[in-house]
Amino acid sequence: MGSTNFVDYVKILCRSGKGGPGSMHLHRDKMTAKGGPDGGDGGRGGHIILKGNKQLWTLIHLKYRKHIFAGIGENGGSSKKTGADGNDIVLEVPLGTVARDFETGEVHFEITKHNEKRVLIYGGRGGLGNFHFKSPTNRTPKYAQPGEDSIEAWKILELKVLADVGLVGLPNAGKSTLLSVVSAAKPKIANYAFTTLVPNLGIVKYRDNFSFVMADIPGIIEGASQGKGLGLRFLRHIERNSVLLFMIPADSDDIHEEYKILLNELKQYNPELLDKERILAITKSDLLDDELIDEIKMDLPNIPFTFISSISQMGLINLKDLLWKSLNDANNN
Repeated sequence: MGSTNFVDYVKILCRSGKGGPGSMHLHRDKMTAKGGPDGGDGGRGGHIILKGNKQLWTLIHLKYRKHIFAGIGENGGSSKKTGADGNDIVLEVPLGTVARDFETGEVHFEITKHNEKRVLIYGGRGGLGNFHFKSPTNRTPKYAQPGEDSIEAWKILELKVLADVGLVGLPNAGKSTLLSVVSAAKPKIANYAFTTLVPNLGIVKYRDNFSFVMADIPGIIEGASQGKGLGLRFLRHIERNSVLLFMIPADSDDIHEEYKILLNELKQYNPELLDKERILAITKSDLLDDELIDEIKMDLPNIPFTFISSISQMGLINLKDLLWKSLNDANNN
């Protein structure tokens, strides 16, 4: 998923269709000079609908489509004929897309299943024809309802990447390198902060033809939950991960303190993130000898951990085993 085509946020102006007016019609034919009311109802205005598509991973197809207007309902006709409904607009979106109102910030819903359909804005109802207003005291009503007005509003669509494992770490912790080694993903890798500017997804093959999806999230910095760096924009992607893999390099000044910083940023953003399964990977461990590894083990957080090196592939099989076990534990809870 390249940086040029990954879009996880769009703002669109949506307008549903206006309902068609009901018909004010009195039945007339060569045999009937003064028939009763037979005006039909107006058609419903078009809805604006979101539909889940598991083949999509980005909102780029909506980035430049700023105005989404549904069709207008047609007028009711004679002989109690209902007007045709306005054309619905169906926008296909990736799974994990959240729809909310731009003005109020209210979350409307989230699309999580393939082919799931949810109405973002309802079209106006068609007006009733004069046939409905006939009564013993008014046998020939010469009025009908107008159709309901359309609704126009700015909406926000935000994508939360759906992945089994989310990589959490400060910039330059080795997240992109790990993803490139254990999957076919080709994220940009360089020795400076914020190499990763968008989430990258990779499918990790496991034993017996099983696999799971891993997401490399742009690095978090201290203060990300308050908007510093890139973290705030991408922390929402972590909400959809079943297991969080914390990655801290072996040459960190204080591994335990770095873990606490990462954990605190997640807590500040959304305390529910702390309920997820967590694993700690000490990266770049090919720099360590057995004595240093034993020393580091004495002061690690009380969560499952392993020592790895993506370059030498040290500990990667053990890491996959830990992740697979945690994924199954998370899914069974």
